[in-house]
Amino acid sequence: MFDLTEKVAIVTGGSRGIGRATAETLAKAGARVVLTYVSGEEAAADAVRTIAERGGNAEAVKLDMADSATSERVVAETAKRLGRLDVLVLNAGISVDNLVLRLKDEDLDKVLGVNVRGAVACARAAIKTMMRAKTGRIIFMSSVVGEMGNAGQTAYAASKAALLGITKSLAREYASRAITVNAISPGYISTDMTHALTPEQRQAMLSGVPLGFAGTPDDVAAAALFLASDEARYITGQVIRVNGGMYM
Repeated sequence: MFDLTEKVAIVTGGSRGIGRATAETLAKAGARVVLTYVSGEEAAADAVRTIAERGGNAEAVKLDMADSATSERVVAETAKRLGRLDVLVLNAGISVDNLVLRLKDEDLDKVLGVNVRGAVACARAAIKTMMRAKTGRIIFMSSVVGEMGNAGQTAYAASKAALLGITKSLAREYASRAITVNAISPGYISTDMTHALTPEQRQAMLSGVPLGFAGTPDDVAAAALFLASDEARYITGQVIRVNGGMYM
């Protein structure tokens, strides 16, 4: 089950955290993985090296998702160079947090530019290739914040909520071409970002998780692998919540 042998997958923001775990998981299942990064070339190289040491096939490509034209071009060129594109995981994202009264227009534009406009540009390029193949998997990485909101994260919440609407719209647009489009909505996941929180902040977050513990990037990657697989061929337009019951 969940065999991705000979398939090509692009994972944006794949050098660390959830993106890296997803890249490693897809590669372990047999996919040839192209992971993108905007900074942290060493982390990206380490991810590629780790995948290779485990018998997988991966490469890293620098990509700034804030530039939608470049995002579309990189995905199109990658698909052309490798001869196919079967899976696109849109994981790259940023957050500029502030109360709305202090949120600047340029900060809102910055977050939406990367998280929404850049993601749509990548999806647009992937769809062109997938339409010709009459098959494909597109997975948007949303967030529990996009579903339930969070004080001080208006811009981030808006961007992640937008991805859910985009997921459902694209799923309807391209179902006839056997292209499935789904979203994953992670909750409290143990990453570099959450490690930076104080013990009190982490405990406050855990108090809202019925399972009582933080998830790991591998938990999210497992959901991505399932959605990328042939076994998920009859699932489209859905949101898979990996949140320990934080939002139901």
